[in-house]
Order: sequence, then C-alpha cells, then structure tokens
Amino acid sequence: MEVPDFAEIQAEFMRRLSQAVYCAMATVDRKGRPRSRIVHAVWEGSTGWIVSRRLSPKAKHLQNNPHVSLAYIQDKDKPIYIDCMAGWEDDPAEKQRIWELLKTIPAPLGFDPAPFYSGIDDPNFGLLKLLPWRVELYTLGSESIIWRLPA
Repeated sequence: MEVPDFAEIQAEFMRRLSQAVYCAMATVDRKGRPRSRIVHAVWEGSTGWIVSRRLSPKAKHLQNNPHVSLAYIQDKDKPIYIDCMAGWEDDPAEKQRIWELLKTIPAPLGFDPAPFYSGIDDPNFGLLKLLPWRVELYTLGSESIIWRLPA
C-alpha cells in the first residue's frame, strides 16, 4: 500500500527504528559492488543524519555513487527499508545544530559525539545527510506500507 505523505507513516517509522537503533547501510564501491556496514542514524522526520569519518571507506564509495540503502531489522517480521541519497553536510551552523541535537535525544538513539570528535571542526568529523526517496515498512504476512518522495 502506498501512502502519499511521509507524515502518515512517521509514528510507526519512529517506533520501529527506535527499537532497532542501529541499521545496516549498503553503499556501492568503486567497482560497482555492494558493501554493507552497521551505522547509527538519527532521524528528523524523513531526514536522516549519520556522524562518520570523512576518510572512511563509505566516504570513498559515496564519491562515486551517493545512493545508499538502509535496513533496520530489530524485529525480523517488521523491518524498515530506506533508500536514500547521501551527501556530506558542510554548513558549520547545520553541523553544530545536529551536534547539539544528538546530545539532546535520549540514549540509545541520541549520543554525545565528543568522545569521538573534538568538535565540528575536527578534520575527522563528518556529517552525512540522508534524503530518502523510498521508505518501506514491511510486515510479514501483510501488505507493506511504502512512501515515495513525490516526483
């Protein structure tokens, strides 16, 4: 079943991902092969944020192909699949806003990035912005609920 507005699935989306916290993220490497890893994304509505090193393998993959796919599978009968465009957020004000946001969200969804980075100017600190074009709330034995970014 397709829904036209993300707001129609937002409550269930947040309920499911708050139980999972971590998700698998697939990128495409420089040879066109998929590569998966576990990441911790924080969501503001339909926009996701991932703190990551700017020189990580995923950074190299995103240089060539910004498409990523996420899978939250805490409950094997009710996973979430999210297909996104990912890009580095370089605006200092936005980086600082998300840095502070991460600290205000209760654990385990939120966290303090300070133990890992000295601040938003740390050369290793990177902030990935995820812009989904498709979100699927799958339920075993039932029809999936799918939201797509309007064309």
